[in-house]
Amino acid sequence: MRSIQRTLLWWLAAGLALGIAVATGLIYGQARQEANALFDYQMKQVAAALPSQFSAPMSPPFDPESATGADLLRADEDVVIHIWDGSGRSLYLSHARPALPPRAELGFTNARTDSGEWRIYSVQVGPAVVQIAQPLSARRTLAAHMALRTVAPLLLLLPLLAWLVWLAVGRGLRPLREIATEVRARDAKTLAPLAVRDMPDEIAPLSDALNQLLARLAHAIDTQRAFVADAAHALRTPLTALQLQAQLVERAENAEARQTAIGQLRQGLERLTHLVTQLLTLARQEPGAAPPPHEPVNLRALAGEVVVEMSQAAIDRDIDLGLEGSDAQGAVTIRGDADALRILLTNLVDNALHYIPRGGRIDVQVAHTAEGIELVVRDNGPGIPAAERARVFDRFYRVPDAPTGGSGLGLAIVDEVAQSHGARVALEDAAPGLRVRVVFPAVG
Repeated sequence: MRSIQRTLLWWLAAGLALGIAVATGLIYGQARQEANALFDYQMKQVAAALPSQFSAPMSPPFDPESATGADLLRADEDVVIHIWDGSGRSLYLSHARPALPPRAELGFTNARTDSGEWRIYSVQVGPAVVQIAQPLSARRTLAAHMALRTVAPLLLLLPLLAWLVWLAVGRGLRPLREIATEVRARDAKTLAPLAVRDMPDEIAPLSDALNQLLARLAHAIDTQRAFVADAAHALRTPLTALQLQAQLVERAENAEARQTAIGQLRQGLERLTHLVTQLLTLARQEPGAAPPPHEPVNLRALAGEVVVEMSQAAIDRDIDLGLEGSDAQGAVTIRGDADALRILLTNLVDNALHYIPRGGRIDVQVAHTAEGIELVVRDNGPGIPAAERARVFDRFYRVPDAPTGGSGLGLAIVDEVAQSHGARVALEDAAPGLRVRVVFPAVG
């Protein structure tokens, strides 16, 4: 597992070492330029100190002990001085090695000899020619010594700099370790937000994201707990009723009583099956559940299929159920989950079938509007009082005087499916009856 602190330290150490190496190279280059300028100046000064000794060709042989600047010449044994008179006769040669070029080119030149590359300064002094030579290796050595003397303090301070970098990186990463320690100390029941402190700008987004995640987890767990509690409460009554109906079957004294008890038991099982189906549907529509991919769905065609499926139940209740609209054959497409939308429409029609009296009417309509795609289920039943319309979307809530057999989950499921599709549900008076409008966003 990679360590941010170790990675930062390695990169900083590599950068620091590279910086020192580059600085050493630059200092060496500058020192070499300065050394060249200094030695060239010295060579000129030595040459300038010699004219008085060779102003005439008949001067006595050159005596280095009496020459001005002799101490300077003896300061470096690598310096070679060669002097000719006007006829080309050698007057003085300080070293036999290396052999300098026999012909002098006035000014500064570089010459390669058997002992390396040399810097030569030639100047004419009266009838004589003076050559002063020095190996370039001496200049490189001096430049290297100067560079090392300059970089040496940095190298000595390198351990201190490394310690300061390690301390700074560790101090900068301390908030991360504090957050990790606090998260590690949590358990599944501790979902309170992390303590908010003065976090660095780089760490604050992480702590905010963790707090938002903890808030979503807490909401999802609370919703799940509430659902489990509501489901247990809703299942307790039908299960108790089934147990009583089974006992009635066992205690039946004749075939007629037994058939009646069995019929009641079958109805109880149907209600329980319907309730469990709705609970499972509601669980699939929970906000924390993984939503299926949304695909193009022909909402009008889907409404027609649901109307056909529910037609027999409408006929059994003597209710007129149909799909209306001037453009009933045209396609109205939205993006969504076809199965969830089928459940939404089925619950709306089933609620209307249960609430309106026999001989009533239910109309389903799908159309384009200025707000988007509108799905309307309208009936001519008793409707829902305005004061109750906000509460009917709560789970297991049923309006007073509601028909028996319901679970109070139909509109809750409708609301969950609508929210997962970005739609909104509105309950309106149909004068008489109720009109349920589900408005979906138009497909771009």
